[in-house]
Amino acid sequence: MNPRPLRIAQVSPLWTRIPPVNYGGIELLLKLLVDELVERGHEVTLFATADCQTRGSLYSVADACLTELMARGEAYAFEHYANAVVAEALRRASEFDVIHYHLTPGWLPLASLAATPSLFTLHTCAVKDDEWAFARYPRVEVAAISRFQIAQTESRLGRSFPVVYNGCDFGAFEPSFEPGRHLAFLGRMSHAKNPAGAIAIAKACGLPLVLAGQPQNGEEQRYFAQEVEPHIDGKQVRWLGPVNHAQKAELLRNAAALLFPIQWDEPFGLVMIESMACGTPVVGVKRGSVGEVVTQGATGYTGASPEELAALVAPALALDRRLVRSTAEAQFGFQKMVDSYLELYRGMQVRS
Repeated sequence: MNPRPLRIAQVSPLWTRIPPVNYGGIELLLKLLVDELVERGHEVTLFATADCQTRGSLYSVADACLTELMARGEAYAFEHYANAVVAEALRRASEFDVIHYHLTPGWLPLASLAATPSLFTLHTCAVKDDEWAFARYPRVEVAAISRFQIAQTESRLGRSFPVVYNGCDFGAFEPSFEPGRHLAFLGRMSHAKNPAGAIAIAKACGLPLVLAGQPQNGEEQRYFAQEVEPHIDGKQVRWLGPVNHAQKAELLRNAAALLFPIQWDEPFGLVMIESMACGTPVVGVKRGSVGEVVTQGATGYTGASPEELAALVAPALALDRRLVRSTAEAQFGFQKMVDSYLELYRGMQVRS
């Protein structure tokens, strides 16, 4: 006998519309999660903004996502809207079997007020304040998106946390199994993501580089102007700016490899599996989750520092691009992500 369908509330971060037009990893995952849950017969309510699209029921707390409202000068403080979306989910808590939050854990104490089982997905790196909330309100379930992301927290708190890897809709990416024409970098124009490092790697390999993404604040604007922009010549180094899904898919499909020369501990890195969905291997720094996402010698290669990556590009270009895609799909197809969340939801039901 199949278990009964669940009534599930999904609480969005509110910053970007669902699905995102350009940047928005959490929002893209939420689109896949909600739509697949509905496809499987579950009753899903998405608490978000009115500009979102979903196969579930949409309950909006603002006319547009906060990024757009703030850009138009119609909103200034995120907390008002985040408090509202949590308050509305709590007000309707008795209507659901599970409430799944995608906000930061700053709102976890409020989630503990509901008798309905609640889950927070930790989409960012855990800080001390998050760990304080996890310890004080242990009845609220917390899921990580990589083993690296949560390992130190588990050690400090003396408890384990489930890990649900992010998923990708491989069907939304048309792969290319022919050798690519350029190297690619896709991400924020920031010191942490290190597009300047990608430029140095491409120059060392004698291959053209196409950059996509944009600065997102004043500090990143200064970094871009000083470290990246002077190298953009339209030939060796091209910059596309922000890209939509179609542009992103074309960039990755035609790339010989994706460069991921990060200088921070990445909690997951969704762009890596999007690249693999196109058959394009990843060459990245083994920090954060990268060692969990990249299968060495099958979907790409990793090195200990950005300086080591140039020597790994040639081996990556020799990989079987069909194997790159099939290996990644077996690990990170979004259906597997949904399976894992459903298992968590069912377990929470049993324990409540």
